[in-house]
Amino acid sequence: MPSSYGIQGDGTDSFDSVTVRIMKTLTNISASNFEAEVLESVEPVLVDFWAPWCGPCLRIAPEIESISAELEGKVKVVKVNVDSNAELVDRFSVRGIPNLILFKDGKPIDQIIGITNRQTISSTIRRHLSA
Repeated sequence: MPSSYGIQGDGTDSFDSVTVRIMKTLTNISASNFEAEVLESVEPVLVDFWAPWCGPCLRIAPEIESISAELEGKVKVVKVNVDSNAELVDRFSVRGIPNLILFKDGKPIDQIIGITNRQTISSTIRRHLSA
């Protein structure tokens, strides 16, 4: 079931004051459809390994969704909940989240670990789109 989370704070920068709200949906995938959705994809795929309890994951979610809309048709963006996909976490050595892995031709070609900004994510993707 597609779902994605974003955060909206009250300006105090306190995570306790953050209100989680549903944002534009991105496809949540699992081990059962990972091969079809990611490894067999004709277009590059950015996989967002995340968890609903992860503050940094929630903070970058709106940026990832914005990039997904901006690059629609050029790159596919999907989410993998680490809590329910241990097999994929182990397979791709995900040791910290947020963890963004870019796949092209069925292989991981780049990775961003930890909270980052929109420009870094976008430039990482664009660098591989032209290659």
